[in-house]
Amino acid sequence: MSGLKAIPNLLTGARIVLAVGVFLLLAEAGREPAALRGLALWACAAFVVAALTDYFDGWLARRWNAQSPWGTALDPIADKIAVLAVVLGLLLVRPRLGLAIPGFLILFREMFVSGLREAGAGYSIKLPVTWLAKCKTTVQLIALSVELLALGLASSPLTLAGDVLLWIAAAATLWTGAQYAVAFSRATAGRTPQ
Repeated sequence: MSGLKAIPNLLTGARIVLAVGVFLLLAEAGREPAALRGLALWACAAFVVAALTDYFDGWLARRWNAQSPWGTALDPIADKIAVLAVVLGLLLVRPRLGLAIPGFLILFREMFVSGLREAGAGYSIKLPVTWLAKCKTTVQLIALSVELLALGLASSPLTLAGDVLLWIAAAATLWTGAQYAVAFSRATAGRTPQ
C-alpha cells in the first residue's frame, strides 16, 4: 500500500507537467496560426486531464490516508500553475479584455492569498481552504476548459459561455479573497509575529 500512497503526489506533479504542456501548446499556436485549432484542442484535452487530477489527488489522499506535507503544499501551487498557464497562453494567442480582466483578477487574488498565508505563518496562523474556494477553483477550471474548447472549435457561442463562466469565477475569486483577508485580519489583531 505504501507505493499507492505516492499516487496522489504523482497526480499533483502530473498536473504541473500538463499545465506546462498546455502553455507550450498555446505558445506554439500563437506562432503557427495555421495549426491554431488543432493545438488548442490538444491543449484543451491536456487541461481537462490536469483538472481531473485536481479532484483525484485529494480524493485518493483522503481515501488512502496518504496526506503529506509535500502534497498539501504542492496541490494549491499546481492549481495556480494550471490557471496561470491557460490564462497567459490564451492571451498569447488572442489578447482580449474579456479574458484579460477576469484573468488578471483571478491571478491577483491567488498571489494575494498566497501572501496572506505566508504572512500568517509568521503568526502561526493557518488559512485553510474553504468550501467556496473549492467551488471557485472548479468554476475556474470549467471556464478555462470552455475557453480552450471555444478556441479549438472557433466557436463564438462557446467563447461567450467561457467568458461568462470566467467572470463568475473572478467574482467568486474576489469574494473568497476578501474572506481570507478578513480571517487574516481577525486572527492577527493585537498579535505580534513569532
